[in-house]
Amino acid sequence: MRRILFSAIAVALAGAGAGQPVMAQSSAPAEVIGTTQLPRDVRPSHYDVEVTPHVGSLSFDGKVTVAVDVLKPTASITLNAIDLKFSKVSLQAVSGQASFSAPKVSVDANTQTATFTFAKPLPVGGYRLSMDYTGKIDTQANGLFVIDYDTKAGQKHALYTQFENSDARRFIPSWDEPAYKATFSLTATVPTGQMAVNNMPVANKTDLGNGLTRVQFQQSPKMSTYLLFFGTGDFDRVTTSSDGTEIGVVTQKGLSSQAGFALDSAKTILHEYNDYFGTPYPLPKLDNIASPGSSQFFSAMENWGAIFTFEYAMLLDPSISTQADKEEVFGDEAHEMAHQWFGDLVTMRWWDDLWLNEGFASWMATRTTVKLHPEWHAELDTVDIREAAMNLDAVNTSHPIVQHVETVEQANQAFDAITYSKGESVIRMLENYLGPDVWRDGVRRYIKDHAYGNTVSDDLWKAMETVTDKPVTTIAHDFTLQPGVPLIRVASETCKNGNTTLELTQGQFSKGISNRMMRHWHVPVIAQTVGNAPASTLVNGNTSLVVPGCGPVVVNAGQAGYYRTLYAPEAFAALSANYAKLAPIDQLGLLDDTYALGLAGLEPASSVLDLVKATPTDANPVLWENIAGVLGSLNRYYRDGDPGQAAFRAFAIAKLEPVFNQVGWEAKAGEAATVAILRNHLISTLSDLGDPNVIKEAQRRYAAQATDPSAVPGPLRKTITAVVAYNADATTWDQLRTHAQTEKTPLVKDTLYTLLATAKDESLAKRALDLALTNEPGATNSSNMISTVSRSHPELAFDFAVAHHDQMNQLIDSTSRSEYYPRLVNSSLDPTSIDKMRAFAQANIAPTSRRGADTAVANIQYRIGVRKDRVPELDAWLKKNG
Repeated sequence: MRRILFSAIAVALAGAGAGQPVMAQSSAPAEVIGTTQLPRDVRPSHYDVEVTPHVGSLSFDGKVTVAVDVLKPTASITLNAIDLKFSKVSLQAVSGQASFSAPKVSVDANTQTATFTFAKPLPVGGYRLSMDYTGKIDTQANGLFVIDYDTKAGQKHALYTQFENSDARRFIPSWDEPAYKATFSLTATVPTGQMAVNNMPVANKTDLGNGLTRVQFQQSPKMSTYLLFFGTGDFDRVTTSSDGTEIGVVTQKGLSSQAGFALDSAKTILHEYNDYFGTPYPLPKLDNIASPGSSQFFSAMENWGAIFTFEYAMLLDPSISTQADKEEVFGDEAHEMAHQWFGDLVTMRWWDDLWLNEGFASWMATRTTVKLHPEWHAELDTVDIREAAMNLDAVNTSHPIVQHVETVEQANQAFDAITYSKGESVIRMLENYLGPDVWRDGVRRYIKDHAYGNTVSDDLWKAMETVTDKPVTTIAHDFTLQPGVPLIRVASETCKNGNTTLELTQGQFSKGISNRMMRHWHVPVIAQTVGNAPASTLVNGNTSLVVPGCGPVVVNAGQAGYYRTLYAPEAFAALSANYAKLAPIDQLGLLDDTYALGLAGLEPASSVLDLVKATPTDANPVLWENIAGVLGSLNRYYRDGDPGQAAFRAFAIAKLEPVFNQVGWEAKAGEAATVAILRNHLISTLSDLGDPNVIKEAQRRYAAQATDPSAVPGPLRKTITAVVAYNADATTWDQLRTHAQTEKTPLVKDTLYTLLATAKDESLAKRALDLALTNEPGATNSSNMISTVSRSHPELAFDFAVAHHDQMNQLIDSTSRSEYYPRLVNSSLDPTSIDKMRAFAQANIAPTSRRGADTAVANIQYRIGVRKDRVPELDAWLKKNG
């Protein structure tokens, strides 16, 4: 799954039998392989599913026959089901003449289970369990859901499924846990003329008359329930092929022309992955399905052979898409296609090891982007990826990459920056430590050994140890079984005989909050003096490292390590003086470390401004993009009217304007992709800083587009409109809303409603909040509007959402609720927000789902501390250097 926001479910789930082992899904003897919330006495091997949706009533009819093995005598069968009503349940022995009367059906909404109790115990053996039932079609991305969208031909709707992590039980009564792998045969009855899509190709179609067609799909390979997919609607499908596999992109009718880049990318990615994994993609086809709408939980989902992706993350509309959008499309595809091996072919046994899916797919996506599109310089993005992880990992509410999960709600919480970004960063560090060829050999061994099965993290480390004698398990355990960010202090640097000796000590980095316990890691460290060869060591405590050459030393050279580096003042001064000479990736790493360490009080907060001041105008565009991000973040610690705000903004604008003048409003022929992305970032940041030149020019261009189509080029359309929306008055806001109301392209329409929620004027923000609760924006856009308001008005958005709690819950997919509300207030500087958040969590969020709430409280406390203790340091530096 490709996450856009890391969130979790708010519904409490006790989990019947939580912590019990589940049986292996294979022809081999049953073995204990992991956690389950279900009894251990029955396991499925195949599902025959028939479904008939009724969109008008938001319901569907279902029938499923499951081939099951009873492993020990039992009088009942318990499986997962939620919001399903059973009309008929029967059991038939596979062999013999044994007959069984209809069981008593008991449904438990709290444990999300259905239990079928029989008059007498079932003997060990094979059975066919048949169930007729009805279910609900949701308007959010849970289970089988509907998306309504506008077209030039009128409003349309389409159906899709979303099951990760535990929503297949809304579609099929099933053993809805990853280790219960089985095969699936799906048959769907859909309106004639619509296209139906599944993990597998169509086997046959039958016209039933009365405007209905029955579509039967081929049987799937053995897979987990959460990977099953079904979709139907007025679709187009374009295809290509790679290494004998048919690749398709499915869109709403009329938009297949926007799928060309996604289709071509999938072809090259699949070929690359077939080679890298050493195991060919095993299904006959691989579709990417594009859907209008959005979710607060995810942007794409790796259903085996039928990847689901929201349109904004797959299609490229030349009237609005940017270079960043293009790179995101490639990254999303590379991530989800990596899952076809890491997650689908080989699946974690239980949600404790979710990172095996997500961290690996994230790492593979970045690695593949670097290889197939070197012109995008995605290797520089790895610093931001690591930063996203460290930002969360440095808070006491963090958790290990491998975390204990017992309930569905805890599994939902596992989808966060630790699982994704820290997982990716640790894999990158280990690959760098072992070497890319050795790492690939270990991955190939892992895939081969565990195909169609389930694993835990140690299975990966065991595979790696078959190809290397390095202590990979020791290092991996340190970084995956405990939370936190290592801190490498450069205690001293001594130059002698042309070499520099470093004295390194290990500690732990925390965001201004003392950790309850000090942790230790075996940290692979690489250091390098400018212009000389690197040296490496494994730090566990205090270590000396001799580095060739004399002069400024970069620790974590190449930035593959997952740790922060704190230099002594003299060493930092030397690096700052030579900042322009460092490799771009090391410039980025030093910038991020300096920013984080300064705000945490481990060095002067103003040190990051020294680096900004030392950066030449012609520095790498990615560095300037990150500097804009740092300056924009610091700007949000000031409130309007603060004594130092004007001086800070003047400094920031003075540093960024010359860079923007060099980049310009108009794209130049042959310019680098990084420059195109920087242009949008600079316009946005300068607008937020109140730069009158940028704001006026954006407003002029927006007004001129009616008569001059070139005034707002497609790649700048979102950014220019965003500047106008952020600085809008009531008249302009009304004009933007009228445009949104009349727009017929879902991708553009959704963007416009989101931008209505960006207004900095509080009265307009209130209007956006009220608008979000109407039917106008669309069912999946409303919650996004409210979270967008929270970026400039966190307290306003949070108070509004709490006041309309019942309505809000209908607009948020259930997997997002326990983190959606904390996210609204996460950037607040108001101390009263802490008590509000705690009170809301106490009343509305299950105790086992409060990590997001606790993190929000910690972040508010941290931000208040930064504003009180660090912003004065910035102000003093600005007075001295202004």
